[in-house]
Amino acid sequence: MTVTSLAPAPARTTEYKVTGVRVLRSEWAKFWSLRSSWITLGVAVFLLVLFGTIASYTYSPDVTAPGPGGPGGGSGDSTAVSLALTGATFASLAIGVLGVLMSAGEYSTGMIRSTLTAVPRRLPVLWSKAAVIGPVALVLTGVGAVAAFLLGTPGLDGEKIALSLGDDGVLRSLAGAGVYLGLVAVFGVALGVLIRSSAGAIAALVGILLILPGLATLLPDSLYDSINPYFPGNAGSAVYALHQSSDALSPGAGLAVFAGWVALALAGAAFRLVKSDA
Repeated sequence: MTVTSLAPAPARTTEYKVTGVRVLRSEWAKFWSLRSSWITLGVAVFLLVLFGTIASYTYSPDVTAPGPGGPGGGSGDSTAVSLALTGATFASLAIGVLGVLMSAGEYSTGMIRSTLTAVPRRLPVLWSKAAVIGPVALVLTGVGAVAAFLLGTPGLDGEKIALSLGDDGVLRSLAGAGVYLGLVAVFGVALGVLIRSSAGAIAALVGILLILPGLATLLPDSLYDSINPYFPGNAGSAVYALHQSSDALSPGAGLAVFAGWVALALAGAAFRLVKSDA
């Protein structure tokens, strides 16, 4: 009797298809696994609440407060909202740096090679990073803006500029601060992928949001007045201004312009990500 031995069946291997949802989950896990993410988010919200509360409690009607947040932006008049959002500029720097570190940090450590090996199409990596940090920054800083307003309200008791959450435009303005800071986070991600250096991208972020409007004052007055509202920092600060000033964009127009700047940065980052090696 002849016994025929059967060859063992080949082991089944499970193939996992790279999908947008899986890339998003991966970026979500990477983001929250880093201690720097927690710390920087906490710093951004803390600065927003701290400076807003201090500004409200130290308010003096004899001193004209600047418009909230941005260089040359805001309404230029003193309101409870503008005081509550005094820390928006500092928060924008922290949130923008977090966005830069989320993308450029992988180039510094070399982890980007593993990421792009796992996701050969590349672009889902960029979209997923933006989709993770943008909503997170929007929600947390939006809550921080409301907290700064509520904590500062007792300090303005009896003052003419005192407002409540139910007053016209207050919630819109506070929510606008969260929207602006969420877009700043995405802007940081785009700059990090575009420049691929944490230090260089952070310098570019600070220069574009804060320094560029100041340098523009060297231009002839007629030209400066025409282009000043369209600088990213000024357009962004218009998003959360309670009152529109004569030399600033409306909140809707400011949002459209700043979102356009962010989209332009993302387009440049996408082009370089696809066309050049890691």
